Amino acid sequence: MGFKMGIVGLPNVGKSTLFNALTKTAAAQAANFPFCTIEPNVGDVGVPDARLDKLAAIAGSKNIIPTRMTFVDIAGLVKGASKGEGLGNQFLANIRECDAIAHVVRCFEDDDITHVEGRVDPVTDAEVIETELMLADMESIEKRLQGLGRKVRSGDKEAADQERLLKAALAALNEGQPARTIKVDPDDMKQWKMLQMLTSKPVLYVCNVEEESAGKGNAQSDAVGVMAAAQGNSHVVISARIEEEISQLEPEEAEMFLGEMGLEEAGLDRLIRAGYELLHLQTYFTVGPKEARAWTIKAGTSAPQAAGVIHGDFERGFIRAETIGYNDFVTLGGEQGAKEAGKMKAEGKTYIVKDGDVMHFLFNT
Repeated sequence: MGFKMGIVGLPNVGKSTLFNALTKTAAAQAANFPFCTIEPNVGDVGVPDARLDKLAAIAGSKNIIPTRMTFVDIAGLVKGASKGEGLGNQFLANIRECDAIAHVVRCFEDDDITHVEGRVDPVTDAEVIETELMLADMESIEKRLQGLGRKVRSGDKEAADQERLLKAALAALNEGQPARTIKVDPDDMKQWKMLQMLTSKPVLYVCNVEEESAGKGNAQSDAVGVMAAAQGNSHVVISARIEEEISQLEPEEAEMFLGEMGLEEAGLDRLIRAGYELLHLQTYFTVGPKEARAWTIKAGTSAPQAAGVIHGDFERGFIRAETIGYNDFVTLGGEQGAKEAGKMKAEGKTYIVKDGDVMHFLFNT
C-alpha cells in the first residue's frame, strides 16, 4: 500500500509548483492567479529509499520497484469555502478521499505574486483553512445525525455507533477543536475512518520559503513550526521553486545543485519521510534476482497482514515468513550470508514486521 496526500492551501502559496516537483511533470499549471487548478491533479510517485538500491545491488536484482505515494493537488481554498465561496464544496470532497493533508503555507515575501488576503501571514492563513474544514465538518455531521435518527431508534447498532462518534466529533468542533483531537477507542477506529471527516486527518504543514531560506527556514516558518507542535502536527521547510528546478535535472546534476545550495538532500525527500512518520508507516522489502521491491505497511502490522499487501492469498494461506533484518542482509552480503550466520529467522503469525525487514513468505494456495 502507499498513501494518498491532498495538497491544500490558499491560492498562490505554491501548491501547484510543489505538485510539479513531486511528480516531476508540469501537469499542474502554476500561474499567478487564484483557482488556476480547476480539476484536482493526481500524481503517483515512487518513494525514494536508498536502502532499496543497496539491496538490489547485493542481490543483483534486474528491476527495482519502489513503493508508491499519491499526491492530489486540490484547488486553492478561500475563506467561505465551506459555504461555496471560491470553487466551493467540490474540492472539500477531494480532501475526504485522502489519508493526510499537506497544508502548504506561504512563508516568503514577493511583490510579484499576489496574496489573496493582501498580506503574508502563514499562521493566520493556516487558521483560515482549518476553520473552513471545521465548518464543513460541522455541517456534514449535523446532516448525518438527522439521517441516522430513525435507524438508531429502531435499534441499529452500527447507526448507534456512528451517532456516538459523530456527536463526540461535533462536541469537539463546537469547542473549536478539530476532530483529530479526539481519542478514539481502537474498537471504534474502523467506523471512525469511514466517517471521512476533513479535520480527522493528520496535517503536515509545508512551509514554502524563498530560495535563501531553503536550508534552515525563516521567522515565518519558525512560527508555523511552533503552531504545528502545539497542535501535535508536523511541519517541513521547502522552497517549492528550488524543488521544481531540481526535479527537472539528472540525478548527478541534482546532487551538484543541492551541494551548491548548501542542502544535504532534496526537500521532497524530507516531505515524504515526514508524511510516513505522520501516518505511522514503514517499509519492508522483498528481494531476489528478478526484482527488489519496497512495500509500505502501518507500524505494528503482523506478518500475515504484511503478506496480504502483496496478495490476499498470501495472507489467507500464510504459513510463515522468512525474515532478515536490513542491516544483517547488507553486512553479511545477502540472503545466503545471512542464512549461514543464523540471521534468517522463521516467524509465525504473531510476528510484528520491523521497518527494513527483508521478507519471504510461505503460504498455502
